[in-house]
Amino acid sequence: MPLDQQEILLGRQPILDRTEDLYGFELLFRSLANGTCTSLGADAPSTSAVILNAFSELGLQRVLGRHKGFINLTAEDILSDMTELLPKDQVVLEILETVQVDAEIVRRCAELKQMGFGLALDDVTDMDRVNPELLAIVDVVKLDILAIEPAELPNVVKRLARHDVDILAEKVEDRSQFERSLELGCDLFQGYYFARPQILSGKRVPPSTLNLLRLLTLVSSDADTLELTDGIKREPHLAYNLLRMVNSVVVGLPHRIGSLRHCIMLLGRRQVQRFVQLLVYSSLHGNGHAGRPLMHLAATRAKLLELVATLERPSDEDYQERAFMAGILSLLDTLLAVPFAEIAQSLNLEFVIEEALVTRGGDLGRLLLIAERLEDGDDAQLSSLIREVKGLDRAALNAAEVEAIGWASAVCEPTQG
Repeated sequence: MPLDQQEILLGRQPILDRTEDLYGFELLFRSLANGTCTSLGADAPSTSAVILNAFSELGLQRVLGRHKGFINLTAEDILSDMTELLPKDQVVLEILETVQVDAEIVRRCAELKQMGFGLALDDVTDMDRVNPELLAIVDVVKLDILAIEPAELPNVVKRLARHDVDILAEKVEDRSQFERSLELGCDLFQGYYFARPQILSGKRVPPSTLNLLRLLTLVSSDADTLELTDGIKREPHLAYNLLRMVNSVVVGLPHRIGSLRHCIMLLGRRQVQRFVQLLVYSSLHGNGHAGRPLMHLAATRAKLLELVATLERPSDEDYQERAFMAGILSLLDTLLAVPFAEIAQSLNLEFVIEEALVTRGGDLGRLLLIAERLEDGDDAQLSSLIREVKGLDRAALNAAEVEAIGWASAVCEPTQG
């Protein structure tokens, strides 16, 4: 099968700004051929054709929402006319560190910049090796902070600050690296810290957070409409965001929704419950643990688990709903920097959900492991897990992943207004 006709598995890594809000995603494409998942390496023929196919077939504009998508390009891709067909208002073209920069590459990058594309230099570790003509063209310079000596990093950032570029610190793996990069003057940030924050030991859930967790328990239970409405009203910021999100996401309404009771009656408890679960991440965003990207990731996980559960047990709606809940709750420990075993004491969860969240045990735990291995690119373990789920194969997982990312983008980034 030609490379540009192979199925595509899509990964995303969030890129944050200085306030820890989402700025964009680096899009990670992997080729699915003969049941085997492989990365699109630097020597892959016509990678841009694969990416273009992904944009047209998978609808990645919907996946990105209003955010930018950073895409790695080889020298061949940069010179290819195919690249010009990518949506220039949505993508930033990353020039890989393996590209041999010559006059032709510089000329072509200048053309792409003139067309309206954003340009980024990837994995910069030594300013003396950066082509000055290319540096004058690009919009973003990505610094591999793990490959730069800590004592040298301030000098690198200082030299870059003389140019009209955004400085992106990549491979940020912990809070201290983020804070140091922020202090030095970096503009954007990317790394496992934001997608998979480290859980800090010895923390306790503060009272304000406990209130939100109790509300989360309430919307996940059989509380009646009046009790649910009153609970949401006690969190004004949450109530405002719920109304705003519902008015933005739901189409075809004859008029705007003006009350929480109206929300619940119109949408039904299940949908309101899901919105509130997501908005808990948004409301906890101020705690410094990158709640916004975690909200995206939790939403994507939840929908992916629900879709896979539907493939596994098409007639078991309870199982599908439990799968969604396990996904949506699965990042609370990283958001709060508290082990889930402690959080579970505040939530009256069914045993099968708690088992999945605390130990990744049971059928729901296996679905969570599939989502996690898909996120971190552990293809060997992912292949093994897929074989254990009835009705699931690579193609079905690919379709579920794309649908889940699109759904998450729609509910996490509603139209402003």
